[in-house]
Amino acid sequence: MRFDPVAFVEKHGVVLASARGPVPSLAEAIAGEPIRGSWWGHARGSEIFAALEAIADSDDVRCFRLVGGKLTFVHRRLWPALVRLADELGRDRLTAIVQEHTPSGAHKNITTPFARWVTPELKQTARRLSAEEARARLGAWYKNLL
Repeated sequence: MRFDPVAFVEKHGVVLASARGPVPSLAEAIAGEPIRGSWWGHARGSEIFAALEAIADSDDVRCFRLVGGKLTFVHRRLWPALVRLADELGRDRLTAIVQEHTPSGAHKNITTPFARWVTPELKQTARRLSAEEARARLGAWYKNLL
Protein backbone atom coordinates (compact mmCIF):
# COMPACT_ATOMS: atom_id res chain seq x y z
CA MET A 1 0.00 0.00 0.00
CA ARG A 2 1.27 3.45 -0.95
CA PHE A 3 1.67 6.07 1.79
CA ASP A 4 -0.92 8.86 1.45
CA PRO A 5 0.49 11.97 3.16
CA VAL A 6 -2.77 13.92 3.06
CA ALA A 7 -4.64 10.99 4.64
CA PHE A 8 -1.90 10.84 7.31
CA VAL A 9 -2.48 14.52 8.17
CA GLU A 10 -6.24 14.00 8.10
CA LYS A 11 -5.95 11.05 10.51
CA HIS A 12 -3.72 12.86 13.00
CA GLY A 13 -5.06 16.39 12.49
CA VAL A 14 -1.78 18.11 13.36
CA VAL A 15 1.54 16.81 12.03
CA LEU A 16 5.08 18.16 11.99
CA ALA A 17 6.80 18.16 8.61
CA SER A 18 10.07 16.67 9.84
CA ALA A 19 10.82 17.84 13.37
CA ARG A 20 10.31 15.83 16.52
CA GLY A 21 7.68 16.98 18.95
CA PRO A 22 4.41 16.21 20.69
CA VAL A 23 2.65 15.34 17.41
CA PRO A 24 3.62 12.85 14.67
CA SER A 25 6.31 13.69 12.14
CA LEU A 26 5.49 13.11 8.47
CA ALA A 27 9.14 12.47 7.58
CA GLU A 28 9.59 9.89 10.32
CA ALA A 29 6.30 8.18 9.40
CA ILE A 30 7.58 7.73 5.85
CA ALA A 31 11.07 6.70 6.96
CA GLY A 32 9.65 4.23 9.46
CA GLU A 33 12.25 5.29 11.99
CA PRO A 34 13.66 8.35 13.73
CA ILE A 35 15.75 10.43 11.33
CA ARG A 36 19.15 11.63 12.44
CA GLY A 37 20.21 14.82 10.77
CA SER A 38 18.46 16.07 7.65
CA TRP A 39 15.78 13.98 5.97
CA TRP A 40 17.32 14.96 2.64
CA GLY A 41 20.11 12.47 3.27
CA HIS A 42 17.82 9.63 4.32
CA ALA A 43 17.38 6.64 2.00
CA ARG A 44 13.69 7.57 1.67
CA GLY A 45 14.39 11.28 1.20
CA SER A 46 12.83 11.38 -2.28
CA GLU A 47 9.62 9.86 -0.88
CA ILE A 48 9.56 12.44 1.89
CA PHE A 49 10.03 15.20 -0.67
CA ALA A 50 7.17 13.82 -2.80
CA ALA A 51 4.92 13.66 0.28
CA LEU A 52 5.69 17.28 1.18
CA GLU A 53 4.88 18.28 -2.40
CA ALA A 54 1.56 16.38 -2.26
CA ILE A 55 0.62 18.19 0.94
CA ALA A 56 1.56 21.54 -0.58
CA ASP A 57 -0.82 20.80 -3.46
CA SER A 58 -3.71 19.86 -1.15
CA ASP A 59 -6.54 22.28 -0.40
CA ASP A 60 -7.29 20.25 2.75
CA VAL A 61 -4.04 21.02 4.58
CA ARG A 62 -2.46 24.30 5.66
CA CYS A 63 1.05 24.79 6.93
CA PHE A 64 1.97 26.99 9.89
CA ARG A 65 4.85 27.36 12.36
CA LEU A 66 2.49 26.20 15.07
CA VAL A 67 4.24 23.52 17.14
CA GLY A 68 7.58 24.61 18.51
CA GLY A 69 8.04 27.11 15.68
CA LYS A 70 8.49 24.19 13.28
CA LEU A 71 6.61 23.58 10.02
CA THR A 72 3.32 22.09 11.10
CA PHE A 73 0.53 20.75 8.89
CA VAL A 74 -3.07 21.09 10.05
CA HIS A 75 -5.99 19.35 8.38
CA ARG A 76 -9.04 21.35 7.37
CA ARG A 77 -11.22 19.69 10.02
CA LEU A 78 -9.21 21.48 12.73
CA TRP A 79 -9.12 24.94 11.19
CA PRO A 80 -12.22 26.06 13.11
CA ALA A 81 -10.50 25.12 16.37
CA LEU A 82 -7.42 27.16 15.41
CA VAL A 83 -9.57 30.15 14.48
CA ARG A 84 -11.53 29.87 17.74
CA LEU A 85 -8.27 29.91 19.72
CA ALA A 86 -6.44 32.48 17.57
CA ASP A 87 -6.21 35.10 20.31
CA GLU A 88 -4.93 32.49 22.76
CA LEU A 89 -2.40 31.06 20.28
CA GLY A 90 -1.31 34.35 18.79
CA ARG A 91 -2.26 35.19 15.23
CA ASP A 92 1.37 35.27 14.08
CA ARG A 93 1.55 31.56 14.81
CA LEU A 94 -1.39 31.13 12.44
CA THR A 95 0.26 32.74 9.44
CA ALA A 96 -0.19 30.23 6.61
CA ILE A 97 2.98 29.18 4.80
CA VAL A 98 3.37 27.79 1.30
CA GLN A 99 6.82 26.67 0.27
CA GLU A 100 7.62 27.23 -3.38
CA HIS A 101 10.67 26.00 -5.20
CA THR A 102 12.59 28.59 -7.14
CA PRO A 103 14.28 27.73 -10.46
CA SER A 104 17.58 27.49 -8.55
CA GLY A 105 16.10 24.74 -6.36
CA ALA A 106 15.91 26.88 -3.23
CA HIS A 107 12.78 27.13 -1.09
CA LYS A 108 10.87 30.36 -0.84
CA ASN A 109 8.21 30.79 1.84
CA ILE A 110 5.06 32.58 0.75
CA THR A 111 3.12 33.70 3.82
CA THR A 112 -0.53 34.64 4.22
CA PRO A 113 -1.47 36.42 7.45
CA PHE A 114 -4.23 34.91 9.57
CA ALA A 115 -6.76 37.60 8.66
CA ARG A 116 -6.33 36.91 4.94
CA TRP A 117 -6.78 33.12 4.84
CA VAL A 118 -9.69 32.87 7.28
CA THR A 119 -12.99 33.01 5.40
CA PRO A 120 -16.24 34.40 6.84
CA GLU A 121 -17.67 30.85 6.78
CA LEU A 122 -14.72 29.55 8.78
CA LYS A 123 -15.14 32.35 11.33
CA GLN A 124 -18.81 31.47 11.67
CA THR A 125 -18.02 27.79 12.24
CA ALA A 126 -15.34 28.72 14.79
CA ARG A 127 -17.78 30.91 16.74
CA ARG A 128 -19.97 27.85 17.32
CA LEU A 129 -17.16 26.18 19.28
CA SER A 130 -16.43 26.90 22.90
CA ALA A 131 -12.78 27.37 23.77
CA GLU A 132 -12.90 24.07 25.65
CA GLU A 133 -14.29 22.25 22.59
CA ALA A 134 -11.61 23.79 20.38
CA ARG A 135 -8.83 22.75 22.78
CA ALA A 136 -10.25 19.21 22.96
CA ARG A 137 -10.33 18.94 19.17
CA LEU A 138 -6.68 19.95 18.94
CA GLY A 139 -5.67 17.31 21.47
CA ALA A 140 -3.48 16.87 24.52
CA TRP A 141 -0.39 18.41 22.91
CA TYR A 142 -2.17 21.79 22.78
CA LYS A 143 -1.57 22.59 26.45
CA ASN A 144 2.17 22.55 25.76
CA LEU A 145 1.86 25.32 23.17
CA LEU A 146 0.98 28.06 25.59
